[in-house]
Formats: sequence, C-alpha cells, structure tokens
Amino acid sequence: MLTLTLALALVATGCSSTKKDLVPDEPPEVLYQDAQERLQSGNFFRAAELLEAMDSRYPFGPYSNQVQLDLIYAYYKLDDTTRALANIDRFIRLNPNHPSVDYAYYMRGLTNMSADYNFIQNLFNIDRDDRDPAYARQAFADFRQLLRQYPDSVYAADAQARMIGLKNRLAKHDLTVAQYYIKRGAWLAAANRAKYVVQTYPDTEMMKPALEIMAEAYGTLGLTEMANNAKAVLRANFPNS
Repeated sequence: MLTLTLALALVATGCSSTKKDLVPDEPPEVLYQDAQERLQSGNFFRAAELLEAMDSRYPFGPYSNQVQLDLIYAYYKLDDTTRALANIDRFIRLNPNHPSVDYAYYMRGLTNMSADYNFIQNLFNIDRDDRDPAYARQAFADFRQLLRQYPDSVYAADAQARMIGLKNRLAKHDLTVAQYYIKRGAWLAAANRAKYVVQTYPDTEMMKPALEIMAEAYGTLGLTEMANNAKAVLRANFPNS
C-alpha cells in the first residue's frame, strides 16, 4: 500500500513538474517577448501557452491588458471560439474605458464570423445556406455595436464591409427557408418568410427572388391583390424580370 501511494505521488509530482516546465519561470518581459515572437511566426498554440502563464502569474502587471488582448487574438487564430469569446467578454467587462476596447468588440465580430465559417463546406463548394446562422447573426450585431459606440474606430470600415457579407448570408438563409416551404406546399409560410427578407434585407441580392416567391405564393393562395402588389414592386425594382 505504501509502495502504491509513493508511486502515485511520484506520478503526480512528475505531471505537475512537466506542466510547470511548459512555461519556464522567466521575468514577464522575457515571456512577453517570446510570446510576441511566437505570434509573429504563426505559432499560436505556443503563444497562447506563454500568454496564459503570464495572465495567471502577473494578473496586475504592466503587461496584463495587452496580454489579454493578445490572448484573444491567439485563441481566434486557433479557432478556439469559446475561449476567445470568454476572454473578449472579460476584457470588455473589466476595461470598459480602455483605448483598445473597440478592438475587443471588433474581435468579437471576427470570432463569431469565423465560427459561422465551415472550411470543409467552403472548400468543396457545398451549399450551407440552410445552416443555423446564429453565429453570423451575432457577428452582425457585434460589428453593428462597434459602429454605434466607436464610429471613428480604425476597425469601423472593415467592420462595415464585413456586415455587407453577413447581411447577404442572413438573407440567403431566410430565402432558402422560404424555398423549402414552397417545396412542402406551405405557401403562407413561404410568403411570410419572403416578405421578411424584403423588409429586412432590401439592399441585398435576395430582394428579387423573395419578391418572386411572394408573388407566386400569394397567387397560389388566391390572394390576387397581394400577388399583384408583389409583382408591381418587382417590376418597379427589376424592370427586366
């Protein structure tokens, strides 16, 4: 029994020592410099290890805020959505007036946008419009909040550009749902979803097919006046349709 206890103690000590050896006991400026070099070379996993150690060992040091911001970026590059968002929310909560808080909001949008992206589906050009757009919707809200609170931010222009793509993604998802309802013969549901696209995303490419669905669905339901109204709006906006 004593031998087993001693063996377990040695294993525990060995694990603890191995974990500690992952990040040596160096001064914070040495660790931070190492972390920066790792970030610049694309070794985000090791950079995250170093930054996590600094965040734990020196939570109130001169590097603390920048370490948190760099950790956000490292997690984002590692596609670690959960940790990235947790650190973003922590930074915003603890540093609401920090000069780089706009960067945190920007990274929140990028992180949610990245989570919506599926490499395999995009690589093989597989249609993904029917996927739940929860992350895309949140990314759009994040960028919108950035623009509202920090319209002069250096990240504002890029955020606005990304919102255009996200808006098209959301509109296409709703249009796909409307098309699915048509296949099921659920004409009223199709009309309502298409109407939502027209009202919510009038400046996207989905406007035309949404109006076409409205006209078809209302016509099938015998709602002649509503079908004619949809056709009139379609002709006014797309004369060659």
